[in-house]
Amino acid sequence: MNNNRQIKVLFVCMGNICRSPTAQGVFRAMVETEGLSDRIVTDSAGTIDYHVGGKADRRARETALKRGVDLNDLRARQVMVEDFDQFDYVVAMDRSNYHDLLDLCPSGREGRLHLFLDFAPHLPVREVPDPYYGGAAGFDRVFDLVEAASQGLLQRIQQDRLG
Repeated sequence: MNNNRQIKVLFVCMGNICRSPTAQGVFRAMVETEGLSDRIVTDSAGTIDYHVGGKADRRARETALKRGVDLNDLRARQVMVEDFDQFDYVVAMDRSNYHDLLDLCPSGREGRLHLFLDFAPHLPVREVPDPYYGGAAGFDRVFDLVEAASQGLLQRIQQDRLG
């Protein structure tokens, strides 16, 4: 394996305004802290096109900023079939997103698709809940889950791809 090749990670939720931009921002910050920004590239997308071009949800941006992560440069986009060729990891926030992505995934690329919280097996939940219709506590919970899974994903990439 060519260890000089960039590793590309795509985080996916439904609308690309709450969970996946939070995941991208948190993971990107961890990558920067580890000095791996030249080796690991991040992006996020949604399974639907309702918010294409829009910023992350205000509550997601505020929650992230309180914790030192800036999401203001991120813009929503819809996931595309080509993403499975361009990204090494396509990471779904919940099972519904996972199944939508599996339906879109070209044959032979299924190994690139992951459920995000599988990278945090110590957590008692397997899905990052959608905080959109709830209050601030939901966004805090999402941030906590995303942070734990991001640590696990980064460790996996460092072991398997950058080792």
